[in-house]
Amino acid sequence: MAVFGFGKKEKEEKKVPTCACGDCCGDAANTMDEHSSNGKARGICSIKVLGTGCKSCHEQYENAKQAVKDMGLSVEVEYITDMQKVMEYGVMSMPALVVNEKVAAMGKVLKAADVVALLHKLEA
Repeated sequence: MAVFGFGKKEKEEKKVPTCACGDCCGDAANTMDEHSSNGKARGICSIKVLGTGCKSCHEQYENAKQAVKDMGLSVEVEYITDMQKVMEYGVMSMPALVVNEKVAAMGKVLKAADVVALLHKLEA
């Protein structure tokens, strides 16, 4: 009689929250509605600009930072140029804007005012 897995412990993956709310935004299955119903603060928890490091991508990063500043948010805008990480979002044209781990815009540079409008729309 063979016993499989005896004496072996499987590694448990520990999920690290990627969100200021502490747990739910990093899970791609969660929506903004689930976010608010979990008792967490509703709103923008993370903003990322995905790009290649080109002029347009850098401009999008600066515009996103300005939008966050204009809105008075305490969220850091992350600039990701690692193509492996970019591809994890399924983005095929850059720059791209990711809000709460979901692609919100891609393929064009949004002005700061456009980013503000988009963020207001997403947090409502």
